[in-house]
This record gives sequence, structure tokens and C-alpha cells, in this order.
Amino acid sequence: MVTIQSKEFSLEHIANKVRGNNHNVGAVVTFVGYVRDFDKKDSKHLINMNLEHYPGMTEKVLQDIEEKANERWSLSAVEIVHRVGKLKPSDPIVCVAVASQHRDNAFDAARFIIDFLKTEAPFWKKEFTDNGSYWVNEKESDHKQKISWDIAKEND
Repeated sequence: MVTIQSKEFSLEHIANKVRGNNHNVGAVVTFVGYVRDFDKKDSKHLINMNLEHYPGMTEKVLQDIEEKANERWSLSAVEIVHRVGKLKPSDPIVCVAVASQHRDNAFDAARFIIDFLKTEAPFWKKEFTDNGSYWVNEKESDHKQKISWDIAKEND
């Protein structure tokens, strides 16, 4: 399930939702990403950020990522929640929760989902700092991480 929202989310609620009443679930793995307040490279302190998305397209891309994870691993449930709008340092921005019979599937799928979300989902971040504002560019390291999943799949 994919949700795009401006309000803060509850990790406990999301984890309980993917766990449900399924007695075959042996593991729930969650990842929560937070807004950082400092950019080491540029020595800028974040005041806030505005996160925009392309409604309809963003949900479709995230659903496709979820589907790819379900094809690759045996999963019981997946929940992806991503916030948009104005966010401040330390605000939670994204949550990925994965339930599975086995922990390896849950860990691998959660990492896969966040790695693909970082490079594929149509989100745009504008950061407002003590040294001006700017749009955030994609990171090469995120693309390398995504490519590593393709290499791992070839080796399966």
C-alpha cells in the first residue's frame, strides 16, 4: 500500500498495519527517513524544506516498486508512506514497512524499496537554509545502490 500525505505518520500504526492478524508473519522491518538539518559538504544549516510530487504518477511509481519487491521476495505486506509539503529538521519524511515470514526477505525488500524510491519516485526537494535556498540534486551514491540490486539479481 502506498500513501502520500502532508501530515506526520505513526510508525507504530504502520508496523501494526503490515503485521495485521497474520500469524505467519515472522518479521516486520521498518525504515524511517528523517529530514537532516545539516549539509556537511556545504556547511549549510537547514531551516526547512518543501517537498513536491507529481500526484498520480508518484503513487504509480511507488506501487510499481512495491510490485517489484513482491515479485522478488515472499512478502506478507508492504506499506510505503511518504510525506510532502513543508518539513522541518528532524521531521519524519518516509516510512517503508515490510512484513514477511522470514527476516531476510523483510530486510532485503525494505532496503530494495527505499533504494528504488530514492532514484525512481518523482519527488522534488527545495531546501531553505541559512545560506539561501536551492533544489536538491540526485546523489550518485543513490544510483549506484540501485544498480547494485540489478547486479545482485543477475547473480541469483
